[in-house]
Amino acid sequence: MAKFFIMALTVMLVMYGYVSWHVWRVLPFSTPIKVVVLLLMLAALACMVMQFKSDAAPLGVATAMYEIGNSWLVIMFYLLMAFLVLDIGRLVHLVPATWLKDNAITSVVLTGVMLTTFIAGNIHYRDKQRQEIHLTTAKHLERPLKIVMLSDIHAGFHNPRTEVGRWVDMINAEQADLILIAGDLIDGNVRPLLAQGTAQELGRLNAPAIACLGNHEYITGIDKALDLLGTTGITVLRDDTLTINGVTIVGRDDRSNYTRKSVGTLMQGVNRDNYVILLDHQPYHLEEAERNGVDLQLSGHTHRGQVWPLNWVTRAMYEYDYGSYRRGSTDYYVSSGIGIWGGKFRIGTDSEYVVINVEQKQNTEN
Repeated sequence: MAKFFIMALTVMLVMYGYVSWHVWRVLPFSTPIKVVVLLLMLAALACMVMQFKSDAAPLGVATAMYEIGNSWLVIMFYLLMAFLVLDIGRLVHLVPATWLKDNAITSVVLTGVMLTTFIAGNIHYRDKQRQEIHLTTAKHLERPLKIVMLSDIHAGFHNPRTEVGRWVDMINAEQADLILIAGDLIDGNVRPLLAQGTAQELGRLNAPAIACLGNHEYITGIDKALDLLGTTGITVLRDDTLTINGVTIVGRDDRSNYTRKSVGTLMQGVNRDNYVILLDHQPYHLEEAERNGVDLQLSGHTHRGQVWPLNWVTRAMYEYDYGSYRRGSTDYYVSSGIGIWGGKFRIGTDSEYVVINVEQKQNTEN
């Protein structure tokens, strides 16, 4: 973990160095004003780093550090891409060198593009999309099944109780038979949830709610996460199964637990006549669900990259990183998540919840 933190910090400092050098050169201001701008950028970067040691700070200060630091990380990434494009353009003689030095027009255009991109990205993040899919099964169902599936709530500093409550209202309006949550209910710290009473909002879900764990529950601290989730009324399946009205839900522990059970082990003893749903936060090794007779696997984690062009990265990392998929006789849905980690921007991706309608196939034999 320490090595990862050092590597991530090194990358951020390199990004900051490259972006700040270009900002210094392009701004048509006097030296004192440029110094102030770069110090503000450095302060935002410091918020990103120091948020991990913010437990002693007042809750409002800790929240501001989270919001500023993580938002700046995304903004800095986009500035990095913009300056890289301009540098490449300059090297191939498509962009005049004067565009990158003391240039008011470049500064105004770049500022306008960034403001437009991130304001629109924030508005789009707040607009939760309702995805609906229809599945059929040859297995017996007592009646058609309506499931609301969501993942990656990331409740915490940036998704407070009021926002989580709004999502709960949207989900309750569906009048579902089951609510299935594919991990990452908590962003990484139980402190804001305890202070705001967020667990009470999750406790308002009006159908049986079952969840598996995600990697952010482990980042939070698994014992703290489980203690808080235990107050929500949500049933957490950690390498366990639960059968409700002839439907069996298999909840797999997150792969952060290196000793978690395999899908094959979890399926031992499961009544295969039941419709079987696997909750597995990270959508790796999809063949395991197919091989072991799972009817439907629900996953999250990928966020579909969260902001463009990182969706290209998740597409390359996973067999399937978003949406409906079918492998053999097994259906899959990988959600981009209703919440988000870090900066509250959705650029080229959606925040969503999924309504899944499952019906028994009609017997057409005479």
